[in-house]
Amino acid sequence: MSQSEPGWDDQRAFLAVVDTGSLSAAARALGLTQPTVRRRVEDLERAIGQPLFARGVNGLAPTEHARALAEHVRRMGFASQAFGRAASEKTGSVAGSVRLSVPDFVGVEVLPPMLGKLCERHPDLDVELVLSNASADLLHQEADIAVRMHPPRQDALVMRHVGRIPVGFFAAPAYVEARGLPQSMKDLEGHRLIGPDRSPAELAVVDALLTREGVAARFALRTDNHPAQLAAVRAGLGIGVAQVPIGQRDLVRVLPDVVVYELDTWIVAHEDLRRSARIDAVFTHLVAAFGAYCAGSRV
Repeated sequence: MSQSEPGWDDQRAFLAVVDTGSLSAAARALGLTQPTVRRRVEDLERAIGQPLFARGVNGLAPTEHARALAEHVRRMGFASQAFGRAASEKTGSVAGSVRLSVPDFVGVEVLPPMLGKLCERHPDLDVELVLSNASADLLHQEADIAVRMHPPRQDALVMRHVGRIPVGFFAAPAYVEARGLPQSMKDLEGHRLIGPDRSPAELAVVDALLTREGVAARFALRTDNHPAQLAAVRAGLGIGVAQVPIGQRDLVRVLPDVVVYELDTWIVAHEDLRRSARIDAVFTHLVAAFGAYCAGSRV
């Protein structure tokens, strides 16, 4: 290691190049010029005494050591952002920023009405929303609060199990009018289905259900994106699955006695952050709102 201490600006530039694969793309992401990003990466390489990238036909490829270092910088970035959110809070008041990580379907279809009521109650609160089906690393402050559909496995987390969300079959009214309603699982063979594409877990659930019922189904559209599945159902492209509280708002329930699966739902935060007034307010609100949602109440 060189005697010079790596600077944070150099590390941010390095991480941007790792994530984007080129100096020009990193410069655009950071709002800097390409020569500035190049200089910062070169300064970092001099500081640590070794190269971090290999130039190839597809851009700059990080070395194995660079990929390991990038994770440390990424965590520092999360911590820096968390510091900024904490600093935005006035002592004892529900104000400032809260970063919330939720699955994509929840962020698009479920959460907005809940946030509307939260913001009415706490007008000085700002929400940073991350839509991802990957679990945010709360221990390294990638987010302040997360909504998860599986039990958290990390220590030092506060978690509340708020209920189970049933998932059922739905179709658009226009589809039902044109094609009719199946009266049994076997009747699905005569209908267009919308389902998962490559997700192993979801394919296993669907295959097990159809195999158990002896259904040779035809999938007219496959995608692993849940909002896209629901959009296709609403467009009348076929029968698909949706969370029951969402589907029953504007769709027709198909085979209402069939629950395809249930989603255990948890609200999770780092135990240290619950001492913050803004984090506690959002956490408490989400526990109540998702509890009502899981029980079938309108949010």
